[in-house]
Order: sequence, then C-alpha cells, then structure tokens
Amino acid sequence: MAAPIGFGIMGCADIARKLCRAIGLAHNATVVAVSSRSADKARRFIADNGLPENTRVHGSYEALLEDPAVDAVYVPLPTSLHVHWAIAAAGKGKHVLLEKPPALNAAELDRILEACEINGVQIMDGTMWMHHPRTAKMRELLSDPNLFGQVKRTNSIFSFNGGSDFLKNDIRVKPDLDGLGALGDAGWYCIRSILWANDYDLPRTAIAFPNPVKNEAGVVLSCDASLHWEDGRVATFHCSFLAHLTMDLTVIGSKGTLKLNDFIVPFEEKSAHFTFASDSWFDDLVTAWARLPKKHVVSTDLPQEALMVSEFSSLVAAIKESGAKPDCKWPTISRKTQVVVDAVKTSLDSGSKPVQIVF
Repeated sequence: MAAPIGFGIMGCADIARKLCRAIGLAHNATVVAVSSRSADKARRFIADNGLPENTRVHGSYEALLEDPAVDAVYVPLPTSLHVHWAIAAAGKGKHVLLEKPPALNAAELDRILEACEINGVQIMDGTMWMHHPRTAKMRELLSDPNLFGQVKRTNSIFSFNGGSDFLKNDIRVKPDLDGLGALGDAGWYCIRSILWANDYDLPRTAIAFPNPVKNEAGVVLSCDASLHWEDGRVATFHCSFLAHLTMDLTVIGSKGTLKLNDFIVPFEEKSAHFTFASDSWFDDLVTAWARLPKKHVVSTDLPQEALMVSEFSSLVAAIKESGAKPDCKWPTISRKTQVVVDAVKTSLDSGSKPVQIVF
C-alpha cells in the first residue's frame, strides 16, 4: 500500500481546522507540516488540532514549499493571495488544494492553472459538497431522461447572517483580501450548483439584479442574478451575508423536480437526503397530489470534506507513483465557475446590464 500523501497546511485560518480533521480521516493522506507567518501560531495550530508532535513547523510559507516531506499544500489564504502562493507551490512541484474562490477573476485563475499544467501538478478547489455520495445519487436521477427529462429551471440560495463583527472584521468583507465578498464566497456555491445541475453547459448570458447591497468599501454583501441559455433554460441565485442560514437548491426538469435544503453542508454529517418527484399530478378533485415526492437518504462513513481529500490524494498518488497526468476535470469545472462569477460581477458593476459569458 502506497504511503499517504503528505499535506502541508499553508496558513491557520478557521477553515483549516476542518480540513486538518478531514486529512486525518482520509485513508490516503496525512498532515506533515503546518506553516504560518509566525512559527508560534503554527505550533498552536498543531497542538489545538491534535496533530502529532513531530509535525513540522514552518514560520513562513516559503519554508513550507521547500519541505521535501510535503507532496501537496492546502491553501486557505485570502483570495487575493491565491495567485501568488498557488503559482509558487506549483513551481516547487507541490500539488494544490485551493480554497474557493480560487482566484479573484478568470485571468488570475488562468495563471494558476497554467503553472499547474507546466509543472504537472494536480489542482482542485475546495467545493466539498461535490464529493458527497448524495451528489452522485442526485446526478444519477437528473441524468435519467424518463424520470427527469431536460433541465428547464434551476434556483440556488446560499445565505447566512454574519452579524456585526463578521461584517466589520472578516476577511470576506475586506476589499484588499477577498474583494468578491458574498459573490465569491456564497455565490461560488450557488453558481457551481447551477452549472452542476446543467451538466456544466455554460449559460450564454448573466444579468445581475438591481440594487445589490454593498458595504462602505464597495464589497458585495448580498446580491442576486439570473443566468440564461439560448434554448430557454433559466437559472437564478441569491447569495448573502445578511439573511438567515439557507442552502436551497431546486432543479426543475420537463418530467421531474429535485429539491434539497442543505446542499453545501448536510444537516447531518453521516446522512444526507433530498426529494425527487417525477410525473407529478393531482387527484381527481385536485385536493391533493396523486403521487408524492420521494425522499432519498444517502449515508456515508466519511464526511464530504474527507472524501474530497481522499479523491484529491488519489489523483496525486497516481501522478506520484504511476506517472499519470493531472486530471483536467477539476480545473475545468473551477474555470467554468470562475468565468460565470466574473460575468455576474461585471453585470453588478455595470448597473445590471446583460453580460455575455465567454469560456
């Protein structure tokens, strides 16, 4: 059995705690090093997260990238720092698991992807729900032409009320750290879910709704947009740091409808459900539905973030042990998501004018 992939954690952000646990749960990965701008902070992270005492401590990101025990880096840094450190990691031959959004725009992401391609390293963004077995089950039903038909409409919502301290101090509301705000953070999930539902067929046009909410620095706190395909398909989404926690996804086809209310983080770690209806209609007196939507429950031994780490590590191991080429599926999906984010932002900045989406 091959040795587990050695991860270096680049930065001690809160989300890194979740990924540290996920790496520990994955059968084919292990944390070998932690870096921060302060060695003391890295040591505290190691102690607070129960990592072995021999976990390597680095007081700079550069030192982490020089560590021969590190096969791959997990990068939870602010989005504005991604382009520099992801390219630096690729240049040192380190595979890159990059928090979302992976870049501030598609031009930056293209620089990252080019560096990864040139250096033969795997890249994947940290959209965890993609790796839950529920997602595969939902795809199976959406792909059945007899049960679901063709996609006609998709609606996605991700909101949470960040509160006063979040809205003042979190990096996601700082223009120099995460300038995309709610669009880049919550909106990334919404757009990814829409693309996933439409089998990654890109819409032609994005139109932001008027009057997005922004803070004094101009960072988006709440916005809505619609996406349009030439064949008449439409998708809408809402993302916000100001409204109650909501994670809804609805996909309507010509013959069926899929719904779930926790598509990003399941209500329960080891069990997730969704409802699916097909050929629905009413009873004779139209007093009730003749056929109710069916609830599907999907169990998993590992949380979705550990499954993400496991899949990423398997790709890295194939490159490391067998000379395989990096899988282009994940960077392609990342880039498609990023170009739609770009188009929505352009529409927001232009007063809700329609923007053509070009891949």
